Amino acid sequence: MISDTITAISTAVGEAGIAVIRVSGPEAVSETEKIFRSKTPLTQAASHTVHYGHIIDPANGEKIEEVLVTVMRAPRSFTTEDVVEISAHGGVVSVKRVMDLLLQLDIRLAEPGEFTKRAFLNGRIDLSQAEGVMDLIRSKSDRAFSVALKQVEGKLSSKLRDLRYTLVETLAHIEVNIDYPEHDVESLTSDFIKEKSSQVMTEIDKLLTTAEQGKILREGITTAIVGRPNVGKSSLMNTLAQDNRAIVTDIPGTTRDVIEEFITINNIPLKLLDTAGIRETMDVVEKIGVERSRSAVSEADLILMVVSAAEPLHPDEIELLEQIRGRQSIIIMNKMDLTPQVERDVLLRYIPEERLVPMSVKDDLGVDRLEDAISTLFFSGKLESADLTYVSNVRHIALLKKAKQSLVDAYEAAEQFIPIDMIQIDVRLAWEHLGEIVGDTAHDALIDQIFSQFCLGK
Repeated sequence: MISDTITAISTAVGEAGIAVIRVSGPEAVSETEKIFRSKTPLTQAASHTVHYGHIIDPANGEKIEEVLVTVMRAPRSFTTEDVVEISAHGGVVSVKRVMDLLLQLDIRLAEPGEFTKRAFLNGRIDLSQAEGVMDLIRSKSDRAFSVALKQVEGKLSSKLRDLRYTLVETLAHIEVNIDYPEHDVESLTSDFIKEKSSQVMTEIDKLLTTAEQGKILREGITTAIVGRPNVGKSSLMNTLAQDNRAIVTDIPGTTRDVIEEFITINNIPLKLLDTAGIRETMDVVEKIGVERSRSAVSEADLILMVVSAAEPLHPDEIELLEQIRGRQSIIIMNKMDLTPQVERDVLLRYIPEERLVPMSVKDDLGVDRLEDAISTLFFSGKLESADLTYVSNVRHIALLKKAKQSLVDAYEAAEQFIPIDMIQIDVRLAWEHLGEIVGDTAHDALIDQIFSQFCLGK
């Protein structure tokens, strides 16, 4: 049982209209009352009510802040504990003064993610829902937010509970036959194991089908914009970001380092990397930038190679084309407003025609076609149905694959009529792997590691 009371700032620190300080634990109401003055004492306040008053320094009775205090009594709160939320004026000084007074009471500063961790430990949410909260906060597109929200609401948890129940049924059937072998019909038990294993494997396969898309929605596509100097890389970055994020000049080598920007294209989050123009150079600083560009190319999920349509291909560009051959890439023929001179037939040796995009970044032409090409490359032109249960967490994907492999082993063992007490080990492993996703069989160290990634106050 959790016996201490914690507090943390739940809104971003800085100047704002309002700042919220959260207090959770068995003494949340009684301890907060020691520094709060209002018409109604907090200890007498009904749950889910808001009270106007002042934060008072108990040492001298000085008014510290004018606030609204919300009371949520257990178990009807996020943590299932008594929770108090203090809404103060947004500002570093005002928040610090309130926090200083709270920490002088029998209240300690919360660890990162501790409010959500308490919600998990107290049984309000499972581990996958808790991770969904983190994904919700970090969402970079409407679709990513929608996927995370469904996870928070328990759509994935419900699916996994059903699969684990099927495996429990299988384990129970095996246990009965181990305990009462005289009633066992070996062929019937093997058929039952194969049927249930196949049933669960099919459902796992459906979840894994959405995993790549879910992972992209959650983490975004790391996209490197590459090419020779002055072909329009920085202009493309600014056009896609709809901001003058990168400096654009006619001087070759203007971009000396990798510039990052997050954007959303057709509801797909992209982490854009505008790289230094790849060329041989004696400039020490530019040379470092070129090396970083080559590194970005090797690590990127998507490569947007920009060439000038108004010039023949340069040997450096042929070398780059060789480097990206077979990779997820799109070639942009920029400056199509000028007389085309680029060897289109050479480009088509390295990339399919649907991934060769003519553009004039200067005239804002071809952007829609580029966006369609990216959607087609990663999502066959459109996202899957919003009704699907997406798996977007790398940890979840790995555990689903482990569970499936254990069931494959169980199925093959049943086909070979291996003793069922040996098959039971594989079925139980699959059950445990699925349980680790929702936290039922997760180790304390894993739970601590997951919640340590949360922001303070969540």
